[in-house]
Amino acid sequence: MYKRRWGDRRDGRWVREMKGLNTILGHLLPNRTDCEVFLNEKLDATELVNYLEQKRLDNPDIRLTLFHCFVTAFARMVNERPLMNRFVQGRRTYERYETSLAFVAKRQFSEKAEESLIFLIPKSTDTVTDIAKKIVGDVKDIREKGNETGGIDNIVDALAKLPRPILMFIIKIIRIMDYWGINPRFLTDGDPNYASVFITNLGSIKCPAVYHHLNNYGTNSIMVAIGTLHDEELVMPDGHKEIRKVVEIGATLDERIADGFYFARSLKLVKHILSHPELLDVPLNVNSGFAYE
Repeated sequence: MYKRRWGDRRDGRWVREMKGLNTILGHLLPNRTDCEVFLNEKLDATELVNYLEQKRLDNPDIRLTLFHCFVTAFARMVNERPLMNRFVQGRRTYERYETSLAFVAKRQFSEKAEESLIFLIPKSTDTVTDIAKKIVGDVKDIREKGNETGGIDNIVDALAKLPRPILMFIIKIIRIMDYWGINPRFLTDGDPNYASVFITNLGSIKCPAVYHHLNNYGTNSIMVAIGTLHDEELVMPDGHKEIRKVVEIGATLDERIADGFYFARSLKLVKHILSHPELLDVPLNVNSGFAYE
């Protein structure tokens, strides 16, 4: 357990041991959108698809999906790669106390249906089955509510109804509090802009993995877009060609939290986990044993 010290935020400890260059970058490039790095990776998901089919046969009551596996894989990656759980706000670098993931869900299956925000904090002992149950339960609750809102959605809807000058003033105050890390919990709890990883499942709407910007508001440093699962011819390690199940992912990161070498290795870890889906059945707090090269 970490004992909170002066300068720490409610959602993270101040990283005092940062190198001089990283500290200066926080002042030269204070906006997160000025420091975006975009990584695109094509993943061979054949073994993952086979794994899902077997899991559904073994336990048809659990609706395990590709998205659940990706959420679990990124949760494992953040647990094993602590720098990926950092953020820069108020020109200082902080490290979160916990791992969190967020995404958006449709309240109904229609174009006109509104979207609702889902915020997930997995336990260290969770596996893909536990995470899938939580996601399915949260999405089910949202869709059963129909057009009703809740949590951060209620706050957003209420603010949107205010006259423009009043709303501008309130947003300015919120941004100042955000800078100093003193926003009240009712504004930050459940807000995807304060998650370790914000994931958008574009494959569910048959869309490729596109570039998605970060936001200056909040503390989110990693945005992940998951593309459509499709068949593609790949060259295998022994040189022969084979039709495999492939999915693209695009990740946008804040370059101030780590360097490109660290980012690349973190993405390799995600690929390793999804290529060895049996790791998804291992609790998050158990190291994957991946040998970095």
